[in-house]
Amino acid sequence: MTDALEVDGLSGGYDDYDVVSNIGLTVGASERVGLFGPNGHGKTTILNAISATLARRRGTVRFFGQPVDRARPQAIVAAGLIHVPQANTVFPDMEIQETLELAAWTPRARAARAENLDRVLALFPRLAERRRQLARTLSGGERQMLSIGVGLMCAPRMLMLDEPTLGLSPKLKDELAQAIATISAGGIPILVVEQDVAFVLSLVDRMYFVNHGAITREIGRRDAVDHDEIMAMYFGAGATA
Repeated sequence: MTDALEVDGLSGGYDDYDVVSNIGLTVGASERVGLFGPNGHGKTTILNAISATLARRRGTVRFFGQPVDRARPQAIVAAGLIHVPQANTVFPDMEIQETLELAAWTPRARAARAENLDRVLALFPRLAERRRQLARTLSGGERQMLSIGVGLMCAPRMLMLDEPTLGLSPKLKDELAQAIATISAGGIPILVVEQDVAFVLSLVDRMYFVNHGAITREIGRRDAVDHDEIMAMYFGAGATA
């Protein structure tokens, strides 16, 4: 079966500086894969380079076997590779339902708009209860639900999520983990960036460790990785909690 995403030799960054280099990763057609590592080491940049929201200087990106490394962001969205960025980037003065409906702008998404809206509101009942409220009236967790809902309204064939639990309480993290698992169970492959290693390990099939702009290790769910080893990976040998 063709992988959902194949990235090989990808390099990119800002201005003349490469933040990430020679990135290689895959996401299977029904797989959940995580990216983790210290802040500022390139995880978000990898997602931005894949989705072409920053310039790629080298490397190839294939989406369900088709090259997209020279495609513009609009074409990547239209193909169904949907990037939900960090920090709840929603329009504050738009109603929740209006925000969700506006997201369904591609032909594929418009054709499934009513079905996907029902699915999003069933997945996130809080949004259903508040559908006529302005986005700025939502809590941080609810705005994160709305951001993911916007991604689902784009009729994704794959989702890339950038730190979906950032700043959330443990209860909301659990709710969001359940929602992401439900999305994946529906057949949508997922690539998720996350700082909370316990959270991402509970959610994904594999994960890649990103260190100084490079992927330096791949870890499967069944691999025995203890807390001290994670601390050493983040902070160097000899680190302790």
